Amino acid sequence: MTPPARPRTAFIGLGSQGGPMAQRMRAGGYDLIVWARRPETLEPFVAEGAVAAASVAELGVMADHVGICVVDDADVAEICDQLLQVMRPGSLLAIHSTILPESCEMLAARCTEAGINFLDAPVSGGGGAAAAGTLTVMCGGECEAFEQAKPVFETFAGTLVHLGDAGAGQCAKIVNNALMAANMGLAHAALDAAEMLGIDRDAAKELIKASSGRSFAFEVYARLPHPTAFAHGAALLSKDVDLLRASLGKSQIATELDMASGAFLNAAMGEQF
Repeated sequence: MTPPARPRTAFIGLGSQGGPMAQRMRAGGYDLIVWARRPETLEPFVAEGAVAAASVAELGVMADHVGICVVDDADVAEICDQLLQVMRPGSLLAIHSTILPESCEMLAARCTEAGINFLDAPVSGGGGAAAAGTLTVMCGGECEAFEQAKPVFETFAGTLVHLGDAGAGQCAKIVNNALMAANMGLAHAALDAAEMLGIDRDAAKELIKASSGRSFAFEVYARLPHPTAFAHGAALLSKDVDLLRASLGKSQIATELDMASGAFLNAAMGEQF
């Protein structure tokens, strides 16, 4: 079935990142349907013209393009089990959550059986980039599905890349976030080393930000008054490091990234290393 020229979009997962993504879709001129477990979450979206669905199934029946940005594999599975029973052939399901690549491969197979197009499309940049329309969107799935979703994704994307088959977007996202975690871990260790050598920690931060050791992760770390100020972000990065470890198994590469990030992530989450 040929998808409509102007799809009716929907979004589930209206948190700090998913919420601005949904708002960008609505601001881009798309009809928007939303659902959340807590009705009060829907109020600002309805005030801007979105339609609140009474259930996941009702949302799935009405929409041509459904974006999901919930927390983990279990949440994605729960939502998709309801959606795939009712979504129309030719509609599209986009997973913006960061989950296991194999979970997306299985979802893609189920979508193919139902005639539904599928993309895993995790994002990088956070709520600020979502609101500004500058997220990086990493896509895995069929070329046809990518082209179908592209106009909707462009409402919130600054960089939009099709990386391969279903699961490829997730692979790219967990590698990227594991590297971010490792770089923040190295920043943590480097400033500890500077302090041990008698260098003022704040002075070392300013020096490195202007020198060859600088990185985006170092700049994020340098803004923290203490690692625990990054507790929420560290929990998300830790989850993604775990996903990479699960995907790579007992490989030296996974071990090296894990070791580089471990001390910082544990310190940020208030754990003993």
